[in-house]
Amino acid sequence: MTPQSDTAVMAPSYPWNRGTFFPHESDVPRKFRDGGGVSLDHILIRGELRPWYGQFAEVFSPVSVRSSEPGKTPRPLVVGRAPLMDEEAAMEALNAAVEAYGQGQGAWPIMSVAQRIEHVQRFLARMRLERESVVELLMWEIGKTWADACKEFDRTCDYIEDTIHELKVLDRRSSRFEIVGGVVAQTRRLPVGVALCMGPYNYPLNETFTTLIPALIMGNTVVFKPAKYGVLLVGPLLDAFRDCFPPGVINVIFGRGRDTVGPLMQSGKVDLFAFIGTHKGASALKQMHPKPHRLKSVLGLDANNPAVVLADADLDLAVRECVAGALSFNGQRCTALKLLFVHDSVAEAFVERLSRAISELAPGMPWEPEVSLTPLPEPGKIEFLTALVDDAKARGARVVNPGGGGVNGTYFHPALLYPVTQEMRIYREEQFGPVVPVVRFSELSEVVEHVRDSNYGQQLSLFGRDPEQIGALIDVMANQVGRINLNAQCQRGPDTLPFNGRKDSAEGTLSVSDALRVFSIRTTVATKASEGNQDLVTDIVRHRHSTILTTDYLF
Repeated sequence: MTPQSDTAVMAPSYPWNRGTFFPHESDVPRKFRDGGGVSLDHILIRGELRPWYGQFAEVFSPVSVRSSEPGKTPRPLVVGRAPLMDEEAAMEALNAAVEAYGQGQGAWPIMSVAQRIEHVQRFLARMRLERESVVELLMWEIGKTWADACKEFDRTCDYIEDTIHELKVLDRRSSRFEIVGGVVAQTRRLPVGVALCMGPYNYPLNETFTTLIPALIMGNTVVFKPAKYGVLLVGPLLDAFRDCFPPGVINVIFGRGRDTVGPLMQSGKVDLFAFIGTHKGASALKQMHPKPHRLKSVLGLDANNPAVVLADADLDLAVRECVAGALSFNGQRCTALKLLFVHDSVAEAFVERLSRAISELAPGMPWEPEVSLTPLPEPGKIEFLTALVDDAKARGARVVNPGGGGVNGTYFHPALLYPVTQEMRIYREEQFGPVVPVVRFSELSEVVEHVRDSNYGQQLSLFGRDPEQIGALIDVMANQVGRINLNAQCQRGPDTLPFNGRKDSAEGTLSVSDALRVFSIRTTVATKASEGNQDLVTDIVRHRHSTILTTDYLF
């Protein structure tokens, strides 16, 4: 196999390298073209949408635009602006949540499960009305394709519905009394306190709401900080948040983390920390809390998920799954396949087929039909990926696919690197982008050693057909990662399955049912099974003297 990219990186025949790749400014929707885009100029605190009179940050799109002036390079497009809140404003939001919680006696935490569900259902109905606006902002702000943006929105709505269903199931189970060892007891799940919810830019709606909604529906009050990129999509939902929840139950902050999140953690008033991002960022924030033993955390962190293609694997299937696993949303997924281990006997054939499959992916703008590859939203990402590719090439790898590693502004064309070795940065660093490294192996012990030595343990994929070999690998890998995928790419869904990780990849477990448990704490009311005590409990329940100690449940 001969390297092709060194002589073809900037070949004019590539669709992504043409002068017409980015849209003309006249083709940009008027809302993004005139007046600087969408202005997110209100903040939500204490149930009030207040105008923000402080500083703003410009929001840039990964989509650049061409001008009418000949020879001028495409310019970055400003699609909006968002508030740059300071410590004082952030603390006001936190204090609003603390007051709304009221040490567990606020209107929201003492509200019945049925009533909280009604509030969330009203929010979901309002949210669905904003589908078009949210999907459009996902495309323009983070470069997600129209199809994927629609999928993210719809999946989030489904997640909320599933959460409501699971809470009803949990509530029915909790309505029962049990008698054990002469003790009568009832155990219910109650809120923890004030939650700080922060989501990632790659799934700024879905991943954020998988913590935000469970936190709310279990009776916690929330301070919500949107992702750094993907902030504008919150704008169409602010009215719904205000109208569907009691004042102070949800408060939204914007701005730099060092100006807002740091002071919140240092205050010690945050009881629950829901964060999806890097393990370094999570560790730094957790260490700011003055009472870390009182801070309950659920964290989705880094991952460097490997795929293992065995000698007897169905190569067509493996290639199909690896392309999707490595390059869906340009590889900007924590569940993406980041390192492909392929057995010596099939490595050349696998790489050749993988190169062809990558070449069949369509680059373009997010709204164009059938597009798979789009510009990248993260500043500095192009330089980072280029440095990874250059390092690998300097140490003996080739960029196999035509045009791989080529750049046009904010667009980086996927680079298939082969053969990758342990000396290369890409072997150990998570690229979180469209670089696909392939490692040859002859003995499975090489792969096992890598997985065991890795700092991360979210998922891995195994491709093969020998049940004895696959079974043995499952037993070896099961204590290293949170999920093993057989002949399939790594993924989060379906949302009813646990989503977690080992080592530096996660803390806590998320799924529809697990999330309800993560954002609550079991509280038991118990008494000795004497006649007097039984009469007392019966009277409390029968005359509804308590909203906690009750046998009411939801169908």
